[in-house]
Amino acid sequence: MNKLKDTLYQHCLDYLDQRLKVCLDRIASVEDDLSSETKSSAGDKHETGRAMLQLEREKLGFQLATIEKEKEELQKIPLSVSSEKIRLGNVVKTTNKNYFIGISAGILKTENETYIAISPQSPIGQLILGKQVGDLVSFRGNSFEIEGIV
Repeated sequence: MNKLKDTLYQHCLDYLDQRLKVCLDRIASVEDDLSSETKSSAGDKHETGRAMLQLEREKLGFQLATIEKEKEELQKIPLSVSSEKIRLGNVVKTTNKNYFIGISAGILKTENETYIAISPQSPIGQLILGKQVGDLVSFRGNSFEIEGIV
């Protein structure tokens, strides 16, 4: 496999692992709060507090499912496959910015370059998929050229 792809892939995996840890910690905290809620003389206040915690637990459950789905998608990326046209798993170098097509994980820095991890479903991802070296792309009023695909 390509060392650059491996590095960017690992950055994405670390990003998801960090999000997963934060989400699980928050779920544990909400579970603790729910189990320690005691009935008080202010019954309505107690019920409102429990309802808010239940909503928070549901929201965190949805976030957890989303993170797990992104991790599954990341693990399906074919890193060893190269192509002339931009596809999932490619590193794309342009005259403007550099991208890793995988999951949306923000800015990833290597020793000497910066990359943006994007999902193929993102607006820029949809725009550059299928393009090849030399193609010109316009996005939000900016034009750039595809310089390389790894």
